[in-house]
Amino acid sequence: MTQEVELKLDFSADAAEAFVRSAIISKKPSRQLLHATYFDTPDHLLHRAGFALRIRRSGRKYIQTIKSRGSKMSGLFIRQEWERPVSGNRVMLDPTTPILELLSGAADGLTPAFEVSVERLRWMVEEGGSSIEVVLDRGLVKASDRQAPFCELELELKRGEPQAVFAFARKIAEFVPVRPGVLSKAQRGYGLLGPVIDAFKAEKVDLARDVSPATAYRDIAGLCLHQYILNETRLLAGHQPEALHQARVALRRLRSAIAIFKPMLGNQHLAHVQSELRWLTAALGSTRDIDVLLDTTRQEERRKQLEDACATSHAELAATLATKRVRDLLLELAEWIAAGPWSVARDGLDSTAKCYAQEALHKLRKKVKRRGGDLATLTDVERHDLRKAAKRLRYGVEFFGSLFPEHKAQRRYRKFSASLEKLQDDLGELNDLVSIPVLLERLGLAEAATTERQMLQQRKTDLISKAVQSWADLMDHKAFWQ
Repeated sequence: MTQEVELKLDFSADAAEAFVRSAIISKKPSRQLLHATYFDTPDHLLHRAGFALRIRRSGRKYIQTIKSRGSKMSGLFIRQEWERPVSGNRVMLDPTTPILELLSGAADGLTPAFEVSVERLRWMVEEGGSSIEVVLDRGLVKASDRQAPFCELELELKRGEPQAVFAFARKIAEFVPVRPGVLSKAQRGYGLLGPVIDAFKAEKVDLARDVSPATAYRDIAGLCLHQYILNETRLLAGHQPEALHQARVALRRLRSAIAIFKPMLGNQHLAHVQSELRWLTAALGSTRDIDVLLDTTRQEERRKQLEDACATSHAELAATLATKRVRDLLLELAEWIAAGPWSVARDGLDSTAKCYAQEALHKLRKKVKRRGGDLATLTDVERHDLRKAAKRLRYGVEFFGSLFPEHKAQRRYRKFSASLEKLQDDLGELNDLVSIPVLLERLGLAEAATTERQMLQQRKTDLISKAVQSWADLMDHKAFWQ
C-alpha cells in the first residue's frame, strides 16, 4: 500500500496544447497509450463504499489498482492505493486489498462498469528541492452509450513537501489558464452511469471525534471549496440557476468556516482571502437575485424584461468566472486549505475539535439570542444581521454535528436544526421582501418597485410575527453540544 499526494488541474484542449509547446518544462516527455477498465458490482457497492477498482493496460502489461476516495481538498488528493500486476483483464483479490471483506471474499460479482482511454505525457521535474511527476492526460471516458472527453494535468509529489506542488502549479498558471480539478477518472465514469446532475449540494461533514481543530477546519473548508468548484464547472458550461445557487451556498459555507475558525487561522493571507471571497460571493449574488425574482414573477411584461436582464447577468458572470483572478483565487484557496502555514503553526496546540466546537457553537447561539431579542421592532438592516448570524449558526451546526454522536445529542441536534432552519427561512423571506423593490429599481423598473412595496407590506407584518415565534422556539431547544 502507498499514499498518493496529487494535485489535479483541469484545462481546455487548446490550453493543453499550449502547455506542451511552452518552455515550462524543458525536457521531452515520455508518451504512453493507456486503456483502463473499471469494475464494480451492479449496484455500485465499491463506489458507495469509497473505492475505485481498475485494471489498466499499457502495452502487454496489466496493472490492477484499488484506490480509496481519500480526503477532498479541492484539487489536492491524499488517498491510499493498492497495486499489483494481473494476467489480462481479470480482477484478482488477495488479503492485502481492502475490498476483500466488502465483496465477501469473491470477485465473481464484479463486472466492467466503464472504460477510460488516455494518451499520457509524463515529465519529472524538480521544484524547490522536491521531486514532482507531471502527467498530462488527454482521453475519453465511455460508459454504455455515453462518453465524455477530458483533459487534465496531474502533479504527483514523489519527494518533498506539498507546497512545492502548488508552487509549480502557479508557474503553469502564468502560462496557460488552469483551475483546480476535483474529479478523478473514476468519478467521471460513474457520472456517466447515472442521470445528468445539474447542481451539487453540500456533502455531509463527518469528523472523527478525536480530530484536532486544524484538521477539522481543513476537512470542512476542503468540502466547501470542492462543492463550489463542482458547481462552477456547471456554470462555465452554460446557464444553470440551481448550480449558481449551490455555488453561492458553497462560498457562504466556506466564509462561515473561516469566520468560525478565525482564532486559530492567524493573519497571514487571511484578509486577502476574505476580501476575494466577498468579491466573488457578490458577483454570484447579484445574478442569483435576478434568478429568484424571475422565478417568482408571473406578470408577462415584467417577466420579459427580467429574462433579458437575467441573460445579460449570467453572461457577465460567466465572463467573470473565466478570468485569471478567479482561477488564481481557487488555486490559492486550495493551497491555503490543504497546506497553509496556519496548519503547521496551530495543529496540535489546541485540544480537540469537539471542545472547539462547543465553544464556537455557544458563541454563535449567543449572538442569535442577543440580536433576536427585540425581533419585532428591529429595522430591516438589523433583521438582516440576525439572518446572517442565524445562517452562520446553522452552518456551524452542520459542520460539527458528527462530533456529538450520542443518541440524546443527536435527538437534540435534529430538533435544534429543524427549528433553526425554520427561523432562517422566515428571515430569508423577510429579506426577499425588502430586497425585491431595491432590485427592481436597480434594473430600471421603478414603477414595479413602487407597486411591489405597497403589495408586500401586509405580508411583511405577518412574516415578522412568524419569525418572532420561530426565534422563541429555537431559544427553547436545548443545545445538543452541551
